[in-house]
Amino acid sequence: MLSMVGARMADAMTAASTVAQVRAAGVGRDTALAVAPVTSGDSPGIALAWVGGQAWLAAGGGSPGELLGDLADLDPRWVWWSAREVVPVFLDAGLRPRACWDLGAVGRMLHGLRRDDPGAVWAAAHGLAEPARAPATPGLFDLDDPASAAEPVQADGALSREWAAGGWATEPERAVRWARTAVTLQRRQDAALRQLDDPRPMTPGQPLPLLTARSESAAAMLAVELGRDGLPIDRAGAAEMLTGLIGRRPVDAADEAKLRAERDRRVLDAFAGQPVDLRSPAQVRELLTRVGFDLPDTRSWRLEPHAATMAPVAELLAWRKAERLATTYGWGWLDRQVGSDGRLRGAWGAADAAAGRMTAGAGLHNLPAELRPVVRAEPGHVLVRADLGQIEPRVLAVVSRDAGLARATADDDMYAPVAAALGCDRPTAKVAVLAAMYGQTSGTAGAALRDMDRAYPEAMAYLRAAEHAGLVGTDLRTHGGRLLRMRAPADVGGEPTGEPVSRSGHGRYARNAVVQGAAAEFFKAWAVTVRTGLAGLGDAQIVLCLHDELLLQVRADVVPRARDLLERSLAATGTWWAAGSGVRFVAEITAGASWADTH
Repeated sequence: MLSMVGARMADAMTAASTVAQVRAAGVGRDTALAVAPVTSGDSPGIALAWVGGQAWLAAGGGSPGELLGDLADLDPRWVWWSAREVVPVFLDAGLRPRACWDLGAVGRMLHGLRRDDPGAVWAAAHGLAEPARAPATPGLFDLDDPASAAEPVQADGALSREWAAGGWATEPERAVRWARTAVTLQRRQDAALRQLDDPRPMTPGQPLPLLTARSESAAAMLAVELGRDGLPIDRAGAAEMLTGLIGRRPVDAADEAKLRAERDRRVLDAFAGQPVDLRSPAQVRELLTRVGFDLPDTRSWRLEPHAATMAPVAELLAWRKAERLATTYGWGWLDRQVGSDGRLRGAWGAADAAAGRMTAGAGLHNLPAELRPVVRAEPGHVLVRADLGQIEPRVLAVVSRDAGLARATADDDMYAPVAAALGCDRPTAKVAVLAAMYGQTSGTAGAALRDMDRAYPEAMAYLRAAEHAGLVGTDLRTHGGRLLRMRAPADVGGEPTGEPVSRSGHGRYARNAVVQGAAAEFFKAWAVTVRTGLAGLGDAQIVLCLHDELLLQVRADVVPRARDLLERSLAATGTWWAAGSGVRFVAEITAGASWADTH
């Protein structure tokens, strides 16, 4: 026991000495400090590296995460290869860093990558071909040349597959060199970001792509925290609701099949027992035709007007709702995804493979309205919802620099001034703006778009330029600097030709991606600003990021402060993100015991 205490005291003294060393080197607030924690093996600890220095902190008898607390007062910009690997170590130690640089998240943004593993990110930064993914456990043919395996970077300039697959964590010296390699890559990414154009007119200070990289990194950290914290669910309420919507909990697979057949039978009986596979749209359409409904398809929105007068149609729609719940959000989902602590957890991603929106598993991004009442704050707490209003049209005003559209954002409901400018009613104005961003040209949208050209020429020109780039395969960048790769169609040999080709899908994708991607960047920048501010509100948490909506859980006594934080964070984000545009951003903020109560 005494030897263990002595070892820990020695480790503490070593840690204090290392912190002093790091501080003396000038590492402080926002200074890049790479961290590579080794949590398993014979030598657990923390590898650190910064410009001009490096260090190893041995964990000894404690956990590596405990060592990070000694460095927290420095408030550096932590640099890591992936938040998924490092942030859990911070969370285990009760730490939530303020600022970070996620090499994978920045690589996705800067180079338009669909991967964020070290090998791909390193290759993109150095102009090398994207390597094959490093296997979790390297086999014989995955090993590096013995002559170069001792280094993280091989003779050809590529990152070692062994190191990228975890070989860096086998001993302290290798971990330190891995952290040092992270510092090298961070500096290269930083320099590349500073070379990109800043789309904001006459804006002093740091360039927007660099600020976006920082917020994207923080969003990757937030994604890990969301996966760890989870969404509060009233398990008992959820079980009661599922019983009412889809029936009792099945005993086994055979009982589940029996309950499913009973649900089917109720609908078939309403249609006089005619045999049909309710899961086949073609057979359902034939069934509806036989009872007098000659419809082009069986989509729910087409059937809903008939539900009030036709009981069988009402039964069919009710069955569909129950079927969706039973198959996606039924008893199995409740048992698998909601923990014993009443938290729904899924894997979160900070950016999808296209325009950069956040993603989530376990059905978190598609929870049906029927389940909102069971998303319920824990005792003594309240849910606070903040929903960005008309975010994509407002973003379009920023990115296109259309002065007329920017003026329209002064209103809480910007579609009202747009309607006045177009000389139409509000619903038509909304259709026109959405059609412009999504490339719709037929029907009501076609006529309204002609008026959009007259009223908002800069916005329309911006969208058409993006569409043309998509057609010919020219890469684009969002307002914040994310690279949007536009693969040239095969019929032009994979190379941009400057001439449009018959691939309207590419054009429509590009037209929307420059707006949706920028909106995603704005949302995440706002979300991570709110995250930083929550540190002053006790145990407040962001528990859901749903497209343009933030959901917080806070103590009941701090709801006014949470509202104020959301509003101030939105204004602050708009100030730097949309500088010089005159665009105003708005959010609807509501509070309630359940998610349903906030709508």
